Amino acid sequence: MRAPIILWLRRDLRLADQAALLAACAAGPVVPVYVLDDETPQHRRMGGASRWWLHHSLASLNAALEARGSRLILRRGNCADVLPALAAELGASEVHALHHYEPWWRNAERVVAKALMLHLHHGNYLAPAGSVVTGGGTPFKIFTPFWRALQEQVLPPPGPQAAPDNITAPDQWPASDRLEDWGLLPARPDWAGGFRSEWSPGEVGAEDRLQDFARTGKSYADTRNLPSKEGTSRLSPHLHFGEISPATVWHRVAAEGGSISTFLGELGWRDYAQNVIMQLPDYGGTNAKPQFEGLEWRSGDEAEADLAAWQQGRTGYPIVDAGMRQLWRSGWMHNRVRMIAASFLIKHLLIDWRRGEQWFWDTLVDADYGSNAVNWQWSAGSGIDAQMFVRIMAPLSQSPKFDAAAYIREWVPELAHLSDGEIHDPALPVRGYPAKLIGHAEARARALAAWRKLKD
Repeated sequence: MRAPIILWLRRDLRLADQAALLAACAAGPVVPVYVLDDETPQHRRMGGASRWWLHHSLASLNAALEARGSRLILRRGNCADVLPALAAELGASEVHALHHYEPWWRNAERVVAKALMLHLHHGNYLAPAGSVVTGGGTPFKIFTPFWRALQEQVLPPPGPQAAPDNITAPDQWPASDRLEDWGLLPARPDWAGGFRSEWSPGEVGAEDRLQDFARTGKSYADTRNLPSKEGTSRLSPHLHFGEISPATVWHRVAAEGGSISTFLGELGWRDYAQNVIMQLPDYGGTNAKPQFEGLEWRSGDEAEADLAAWQQGRTGYPIVDAGMRQLWRSGWMHNRVRMIAASFLIKHLLIDWRRGEQWFWDTLVDADYGSNAVNWQWSAGSGIDAQMFVRIMAPLSQSPKFDAAAYIREWVPELAHLSDGEIHDPALPVRGYPAKLIGHAEARARALAAWRKLKD
């Protein structure tokens, strides 16, 4: 029998439209392996919410592999050490994997390629990051021309490929860790009750979510900004973990008509975010506009107390608090509310956007380095494509504008008895609900003063 081929899995936990899997199957017996590598990402190791999702996604993937005569091998450690060691056990020399664009994975790919024959394939995005360029051959920095060029040069993507019916196994399987021993699930306390009722991680769950959205997505442009309605796809964690390919999503929904083109632009935004971190690998922690390094963010005990109040959904602004509580309970937040909550932290509380990015990294089930960094720098005004810092969202007007009353009642139950007219900005005192950390006019004046000082 031919030497085994290692299939290195990371954020590509699926069997359908999986180019690395298909190539490995064509080359010989396949040993699928997932390495829990907390060393390579260093401070970017997965947060708690992502680890919960990963546990269930890996269990789902292993079941799908076993149904095809294979299994998932689990190892823990630095990929650069684990993969060559596994190859030596198997007598293998070749590894197939999908391209990943986070800076730590690109570094790991270079190191692994020095020890083994690493074959990298595309498939986690509509187009390979860095492949869509300007007429002068340089990467795009602004989303709108990038999206236009992506549509002209690449789209629609090639049709998705089916999963293999059978996967040839090696003569002998190597040892594997037990998933339960990795401790990915919370125990004391078990804060994931809301996650379990909200999500079904894995390829089957992704397919079910896509089926639901394909039936309702025609009104996406009208409903996506309304947190009280189920108007978004909720596919983001499935796409992040690669449980479904963007090509599969594209081809399933593109023919639906209605306002689905707006949703396809969101798929393009995922690609744009990867395009950004290819150019600026430190985008998750470094201002793209250097002038922002001089902005005097608040610090000290009062600022830390305000940060904690924001994290806990205790700011006194109902739309912000609803979003932050939804995030803690379910690992997800409605996109319009993410924008409002991010703007509030940055401009109302004048707290460095990186503190919010770190919180989202730990609490979101769809925590994605590129998208998270691009969205936070957009909100702060510090990004290469961003709104101006002086554009300050007003939560008290955003809330009624986007009809958030039912959303607030769901996540801030102490306000549920208030009318639609009162709930967006309740007259205090309301039993059990805090006063505003700061008034809107005062917060706006403070933010603008900090900006003027930076500009002077």
